[in-house]
Amino acid sequence: MTTTEFKQTTSNLFMVRPANFGYNLETAENNSFQVNDQSLSVNKIKDLAKIEFDNFVKKLTSNGINVIIGHEPDEPIKTDSVFPNNWVSFHENGTIITYPMFAPTRRIERSEGFLTQIAEQFEVQKRIRFEQYEAENLFLEGTGSMIFDRENRIVYACLSPRTNKQLLDEFCEWADYESAVFHAVDSNDEDIYHTNVMMAVGETFVVICLESIKDKQDLINLKALFAKTKKEIIDISMSQVEAFAGNMLQVRNKDNKTFLVMSEQAFDSLTQSQIGQIENHTTILYSAIPTIEKYGGGSARCMMAEVFLKEKDIEKIH
Repeated sequence: MTTTEFKQTTSNLFMVRPANFGYNLETAENNSFQVNDQSLSVNKIKDLAKIEFDNFVKKLTSNGINVIIGHEPDEPIKTDSVFPNNWVSFHENGTIITYPMFAPTRRIERSEGFLTQIAEQFEVQKRIRFEQYEAENLFLEGTGSMIFDRENRIVYACLSPRTNKQLLDEFCEWADYESAVFHAVDSNDEDIYHTNVMMAVGETFVVICLESIKDKQDLINLKALFAKTKKEIIDISMSQVEAFAGNMLQVRNKDNKTFLVMSEQAFDSLTQSQIGQIENHTTILYSAIPTIEKYGGGSARCMMAEVFLKEKDIEKIH
């Protein structure tokens, strides 16, 4: 296949409306973004998360972006189901891939029912499962671990307890991607748990926290790739990463207009210069999700699983 057959953005997103959102002690083991603030009741946190989710979806759909919503049942209780991008990805060649998850409590998020729902609207040719590696304590958490430059067939990944190089290599062999592996640390010099909190790749730009990458050769290699693939670097600070400014996703609407989707907190952390850089490439779209960010330790990008599968011709089906 030639690179022109692959697009970086899609107008179809899969999102899961949370039934029991809340703080998860297991994921907090290596997610420094979570805050166990006990000022709110469990039910209040859950209710606020649902409101934030609904408002976010409304913001997307009102701008012409198609959102397929998975409505999860109340049982079993899943506190992190609002972040489906960690357990599933949907690819241009009709493949669905499911991934091994670090936290045992998150493994039940993998839902055959949701995948059946997707298959009703999109053409599915193949299913690949990586979750068997959980038995070996090897993890690769979907597009949390991997940032795709789909047009240039490059996958960027910062290694961490949730992003294993062996599994990344296996993915790249299947998908015919080149891997760009590096290490990134937070302000406490701990591994950043997911690549997508410090980096986002758009069609013509990359948002990245360069100061989180301490190895000079890693930096040289990354900058060379960005130059080769003609991506303008929009550098963000560590404090902006902590405000989820790295957790962004460029999407496309039905009229082919592109948006860089982020949280309100992420937008508020940007400088006027950074906003100007982004707006040279795409339109900014943001929504307030403070409860989800605070207790879940993830933000806007984590909530959206891109669907690159081909849409079915419904008229032919009926």
